[in-house]
Amino acid sequence: MFSKSKINEPGPSAADTKSAATDAAKPATSAMNSPEFKPSAPKAKPPASVLSTDLHIKGNLKTTGDINIEGQVDGDIRAHLLTIGEGATVRGECIADDVVVNGRIIGTVRGLKVRLTSSARVEGDIIHKTIAIESGAHFEGSVQRQDDPLSKGAKSITTAVAKPGDAKA
Repeated sequence: MFSKSKINEPGPSAADTKSAATDAAKPATSAMNSPEFKPSAPKAKPPASVLSTDLHIKGNLKTTGDINIEGQVDGDIRAHLLTIGEGATVRGECIADDVVVNGRIIGTVRGLKVRLTSSARVEGDIIHKTIAIESGAHFEGSVQRQDDPLSKGAKSITTAVAKPGDAKA
């Protein structure tokens, strides 16, 4: 609509005009035109799988992604990030890098990071690398720290001492 007046601005000099013409005549050489350049779309993280409140699963679940459980699962679950919703119930072993429990788990929980929120109800053992338990969470079982809690054969920090005569051949 409005444009700036060029009355008071100095015009391009002869040297500026010559260099601009020379630059325009040169072919563009950029990284995008090189044969090594291969444009790729950024890899988007897939959304978490959600098991809704009306879903009742009997069987094991295994994924490398994230799972958000809102319903009932009777079976073992293995995931990257496992979130148990407030109304959810899981009967089985839960194994994940990160486990966030808002609902109920009856079984063993194994995770690098385990978090029990104030609405959590856990009946079973928790094997973890780091754990956070909020005030108000209900927990019945044992807690054990391991450097590698995701593998069942991992050694724990605490070791049992056998007395002579305990071992039987």
